[in-house]
Amino acid sequence: MFIKSNMLNKNMREANKKKGQVSIFIIVSIFVVAFVILIYMFYPEIKTSLGLSSQSPSQFIQTCIEEDLTANIQKISLQGGSANPQNYIAYSGEKVEYLCYTTEYYSTCVMQKPMLKNSIEKEISLSIENTATQCFSDLKESFESKGYSVSMKEGEMNVELLPNRVIVSFNNSVVLTKDSTERYDSFKVVLNNNLYELVSIASSILNSETSFGDAETTTYMNYYRDLKVEKLKQTDGSKIYILTDRTNQENKFQFATRSVVWPPGYGLQ
Repeated sequence: MFIKSNMLNKNMREANKKKGQVSIFIIVSIFVVAFVILIYMFYPEIKTSLGLSSQSPSQFIQTCIEEDLTANIQKISLQGGSANPQNYIAYSGEKVEYLCYTTEYYSTCVMQKPMLKNSIEKEISLSIENTATQCFSDLKESFESKGYSVSMKEGEMNVELLPNRVIVSFNNSVVLTKDSTERYDSFKVVLNNNLYELVSIASSILNSETSFGDAETTTYMNYYRDLKVEKLKQTDGSKIYILTDRTNQENKFQFATRSVVWPPGYGLQ
């Protein structure tokens, strides 16, 4: 009996010991999870208090401008390459600009923007001009709040449509001084977008419209497998072309033409 009693006491002590270990493990786990959550919530503030910048000046400008750049490119792309179309046809809530147009019957259209790519680059540049100015002002204020002395000189902005991307370049100069001096003489905002390819195809379609009064859309889709080309004929003889990237359908360019139009009563357009 005495031996059994000792063994029972020993088993109880071991069981209590294991329960205690499990309790300690649970408590420690709770503290670890709570610590991780606090770090996640207050990490930017912690970095700032230590004098570390969460973003370099280049990253700051990229983040600041990117959203507005994306929105304006989408707007301009849906309106035939213009932020504020003047000669347009209304379609699906958008003002789609005529890029090739004639008021005469039987005649092929006249190109409205022979340098389409350059024109779109200028439209994008004008559309983000105010945002860019504000972002550089915010950059100065942000780094001054971290104890930096900031010297800035405004430069030119240039927008380029390139294969698979849009690049906005700034010749702005920024000098940061704290314990040491850092100098930045240029900035670039890069956006993944295939507007370059869509505009190139649009230019080819427009050349066909000026020469023949129409364009064969299936030819482009047979050659460019990731491209969808729609041609929507309107009652007044106009046509709306919609070019869509099948891999990312948010990348779209649409424009209008009016070429070789027959007078009313001469059959279907």
